[in-house]
Amino acid sequence: MGTAATATGGTDETGTPENKHRTPSPNSGYVHGYSDHEARRLTDQAETLAALLHAGTAYPAGSRVLEAGCGVGAQTVHLAASSPGAHITAIDISAASLARARARLAARPHAATVHWQQADLTDLPYPDASFDHLFVCFVLEHLPDPAQALAGLRRVLRPGGSITVIEGDHGSAFFHPDSAHARAAIGHQVRLQAAAGGNALLGREVQPLLTAAGYADVTVRPRTVYADATRPGLTDGFTHDTFIAMIASVRDDALAAGLTTETDWDRGIGDLRRTAQEGGTFHYTFFKGTAVKPVG
Repeated sequence: MGTAATATGGTDETGTPENKHRTPSPNSGYVHGYSDHEARRLTDQAETLAALLHAGTAYPAGSRVLEAGCGVGAQTVHLAASSPGAHITAIDISAASLARARARLAARPHAATVHWQQADLTDLPYPDASFDHLFVCFVLEHLPDPAQALAGLRRVLRPGGSITVIEGDHGSAFFHPDSAHARAAIGHQVRLQAAAGGNALLGREVQPLLTAAGYADVTVRPRTVYADATRPGLTDGFTHDTFIAMIASVRDDALAAGLTTETDWDRGIGDLRRTAQEGGTFHYTFFKGTAVKPVG
């Protein structure tokens, strides 16, 4: 559900211009694009889900932490707040996203030291065992080979160091009133992300991916969002402003790819919005995995 560092790069906070409109293709990487609207959606998501996703994640003072694929800094804010004294290196492939991230943290008090670097997480410019901890949130779903990325990240982690991975899974979305048109709209986003080389159903694969990449003590637990009229913060912040906004953003691409018609698409999004209104309910599950790099 977030941003990713996937293309080649390695300069510090310079270079790539912002891509306002990105058409998904097998090589395009980030299906959601880099617009101002997407930056706001990522912020809404991070703020709404902070307690759910970041609970239990805090790093000791002095520890070296790599956040791989920090995007606009929506998660970095919470990492910095929960880990005072840590030294966080936040990387992303998009210079425009890094600029937004830097501005975001400058406006928020935090005690952690954050270093920003434009880099490709599949070709990390760091020596072996450079970091004590790794944090990867909403990134693997956008990569064509997440197992390879996890193996590369393991190289820069010290023996005994930890990795935390958080991913969503669109297959976990169910709602009331149910709607075949709404389910089809979600399916179109899943297909477009697959065409861009990603996997919107990756959450269910976090445990086997970490294990296959050579990590030990792998533990994955579901973090479930359930929203109804008694939880307006989640209904507005997650159902409407995060999930539905993400699906609605691929309308033009779904139509251009011939996946749907305007009538069917608008019906599907309308039915999804109905789940965020009085009498509607919405459920979604994130998967949070932790593991360590074996010693020896």
